[in-house]
Amino acid sequence: MTAAKKKQPFHVLFADDGSEHARAGLALLGDLPLPSNSSVTILRAFASTQAAELARLEEALNQNCAWLRNKGLQAKPELLLGPPAEKVIAHAEQHQPDLIVVGAKGLRATFGILLGGVAQQVVEYVCCPVLVVRAPYKGLKQVLLVTDGSPFSQHSIRYLGEFPLPYDTRLEVMHVLPPPPLPVLITDGVHGGMILTEPIQLSEDEARQRAQEEAEGQKLLDHTVAALKGLGLETSSLLKRGDAATEIIEYVKKEQVDLIVTGSRGLSQVKSWLLGSVSRKLVHYSDCSVLVVRNPQTD
Repeated sequence: MTAAKKKQPFHVLFADDGSEHARAGLALLGDLPLPSNSSVTILRAFASTQAAELARLEEALNQNCAWLRNKGLQAKPELLLGPPAEKVIAHAEQHQPDLIVVGAKGLRATFGILLGGVAQQVVEYVCCPVLVVRAPYKGLKQVLLVTDGSPFSQHSIRYLGEFPLPYDTRLEVMHVLPPPPLPVLITDGVHGGMILTEPIQLSEDEARQRAQEEAEGQKLLDHTVAALKGLGLETSSLLKRGDAATEIIEYVKKEQVDLIVTGSRGLSQVKSWLLGSVSRKLVHYSDCSVLVVRNPQTD
């Protein structure tokens, strides 16, 4: 459950392409209790070959703007000629929105690919938080914040304290400890094959190290819960052990989480793949929406 938080207007850039994932993003925006005077810019890019469709595209943009205005938001359309990712990134660099909302896949997405090219480029290269929305959208009933204790995770905690979640959203925070020792392959003398067996019993030093990891992990979770409570958010915590992305994705599927919130390392002056391996896997492979919180001060 959440309390009212940010009072300043929230400025959102919504990348629209008419896909089912973009429609899910629009529905999600309509559910957010954005502060008064908040604004949404709906940006749609088109190619020169779509000149004959401009009237239809403009009408669709205006309809979406009208729908958001009926929700009490200020909304304006932007119809721009050029590659979609390039236009979204340029607009974000110029206007520095509080949030970018983009559908996970576009109209021409390849079957079996969970993240479209536009979403991938936007989430990698912009210097502000990006919400990648996946259809079908069923509301924001359960949100999972993942933390590793880094400065980037700390920034995501502060951002979540300002983010306008619906009042009845259930919030949980997860930290994943390093994986346990791998099983050992041994020869099956009877059948001549190989079988997996549990590793030998941990030494005292190894057991002490694991206990220390668990204590430090729980301490991190306790501090995160306290920080969120100070920001007006009540939450529960969960400590896991294993491959971080795998544990998170499996938990999301099992518990039907609607949104993952994760930090990002941000970009250096050289634009390269610096999102972070765990955050990238969550964006690519989780079957729910993902909010990637990037700290502009680190870019």
